[in-house]
Amino acid sequence: MTATEDTRTGSESVDLFVSPLGRVEGDLDVRVTIEDGVVTSAWTEAAMFRGFEIILRGKDPQAGLIVTPRICGICGGSHLYKACYALDTAWRTHVPTNATLIRNIAQACETLQSIPRYFYALFAIDFVNKNYAKSALFDEAVRRFAPYVGTAYQKGVVLSGKPVEVYAIFGGQWPHSSFMVPGGVMCAPNLSDITRATAILHHWKDNWLEKEWLGCSIDRWLENKTWDDVLAWVDENESHYNSDCGFFIRYALDIGLDKYGAGCGNYLASGTYFEPSLYDHPTVAGRQSALIGRGAVYADGKYHEFDQARVSEDVTHAFYKGDRPLHPWEGQTDPIDPAVGRDQGKYTWAKAPRYDVPGLGRIPLEAGPLARRIAAAAPDPAPHMDSDPLFADIMARIGPSVFTRQLARMHEAPKYFKWCLDWLSRIDLHDSFYDKPIEHESGKGWGATEAARGALMDWIVLENGKIENYQVITPTAWNIGPRDSEGALGPIEQALIGTPIVDMHDPVELGHVARSFDSCLVCTVHAYDGKSGKELNKFVINGMV
Repeated sequence: MTATEDTRTGSESVDLFVSPLGRVEGDLDVRVTIEDGVVTSAWTEAAMFRGFEIILRGKDPQAGLIVTPRICGICGGSHLYKACYALDTAWRTHVPTNATLIRNIAQACETLQSIPRYFYALFAIDFVNKNYAKSALFDEAVRRFAPYVGTAYQKGVVLSGKPVEVYAIFGGQWPHSSFMVPGGVMCAPNLSDITRATAILHHWKDNWLEKEWLGCSIDRWLENKTWDDVLAWVDENESHYNSDCGFFIRYALDIGLDKYGAGCGNYLASGTYFEPSLYDHPTVAGRQSALIGRGAVYADGKYHEFDQARVSEDVTHAFYKGDRPLHPWEGQTDPIDPAVGRDQGKYTWAKAPRYDVPGLGRIPLEAGPLARRIAAAAPDPAPHMDSDPLFADIMARIGPSVFTRQLARMHEAPKYFKWCLDWLSRIDLHDSFYDKPIEHESGKGWGATEAARGALMDWIVLENGKIENYQVITPTAWNIGPRDSEGALGPIEQALIGTPIVDMHDPVELGHVARSFDSCLVCTVHAYDGKSGKELNKFVINGMV
């Protein structure tokens, strides 16, 4: 390892190369500048061009149902969900109640699968990093979370697969199902299917969610409405205290995960899941009022109703042609040679999604579970909407951080479980699941959902019975997007700034920040000396893909 020392102050600056930083898929370089042991600047560089928007040009309108689920092998069901609603709105379909319920169930079960799998296999294994050996809780963290052999790791990862068995009952397979179609779903479940799906979810709840994660009933956990409630819950009894959730809270606070990784502090949730009676004729304008999981923008301390018309993509620092932000219906995906782009100040294949917040202009917004939990605390919910004040209080008390972001994701497991049981109970096996639509040759559509990682959206333009334009904005794009024309950093770029690096030989803190967003990209990190600009060495952090 090479280091430079400022003889005037005695401070040291170090450059690192950390690979991989993420543990999912794709390729992402993160460059950071470190001064005196703290990250002072960051650049997120998506290194892979995929071009799904180009693939879909000129294709049959329903091609998105097949192509977009292949964007991701982890949340393909979420891609199908929003692609289907994009066509529903473009073709002005009628969607039967049963179809909406099954779409909701499938989407939620995919997320229920993701919650424990992500926590144990991607996030919590960093808890066994040697940098935390001084913690009094370290030995217990190793016993629980050591990859492959940890007692909690084994149960969490194995049982995480149960909810997508429910998806497969209705969708025929998981991942990469295409059973959701404009006008409904291509399945005809019977009573045995409903009974089996219900039993699978109860098995998952009984053996992991309540027994291992919470140490209590889901109803008891959902009684927590404030940060003080959560702290009191931990100490309420031995079962809570020693549950995986109780231990996670105690250990995360002990090692300081509540002290860094705040990010931009502004949030976007597109919302997801529909009350069937309010969205049987899907439209762009009618979507917001039909949502169960609420859509909202929270920026500069104020709530705003989410409006897709205020979304744009900036390519100032991305490897595409273009000189101004464009709404996705007018969006362009025209790649250029990265070597040429770097001469123009471009540094990534990711566009920079921005939202035009009234009074603030186009700004970056964080997407993800924390954004959803903040949206759930917005005032004046309709009776069918999720209303939950917990994370508004947590944000007011301890603020955003690696810890807050992670707790928000885990909090959704009991909520989505209860919703799924309700939706299963409402399926009418004697009613229809599909209403064949009129396939209009021209039109515009928009579909969105909340994948496990956050807001996921499709915009489609149809002309002469073909796809004229198709644009996808993923939650990873919202979070890892680069600087825009105003120089504003993307959410992860902002979250990395201020991160303390305790051990330059093993900067696990960078991994915590990046993985708290669960970006769908495997990350490498270059760290640069803020004084000399030199890259000094290369290291590996928990090199596990």
